[in-house]
Amino acid sequence: MKRKLSREEVIKISYSMDLNNDFSEDALEKYLNDFSVENLDFQYIKETIKNIINNKNNINDLINKNSKDWRINRIAKVDLAILRVGISEMLYNNSIPCSVSINEAIEISKKYSNKDSHKFINGILGSIYRGLNLNE
Repeated sequence: MKRKLSREEVIKISYSMDLNNDFSEDALEKYLNDFSVENLDFQYIKETIKNIINNKNNINDLINKNSKDWRINRIAKVDLAILRVGISEMLYNNSIPCSVSINEAIEISKKYSNKDSHKFINGILGSIYRGLNLNE
């Protein structure tokens, strides 16, 4: 449960960074200081956000390549945050199986986004996963 709540917080941080057009560690620290974020996995939160910050161009390229006819500027900000977190976990966090990252992204999209977003997110993350050729 702690990881699920921490993942949701990472999505909120990524969303906030996108809205403010500030993907920096300072923005992460400001968020953590300004909002009550207690009893969460801070190591996971910081690691995931830093992976998004450091690899944002690669993550965005993967989203663009795998979202047929949808460019990043057309994707809802909450869906974009969910995608970035899922992709970051899949590529840069070996402790989380890709299937878990995809499933969690789908469940979070059902909670925070519109009724059909989970299909869109599943399609993009599934396509990226198939392109990775990983054996889990």
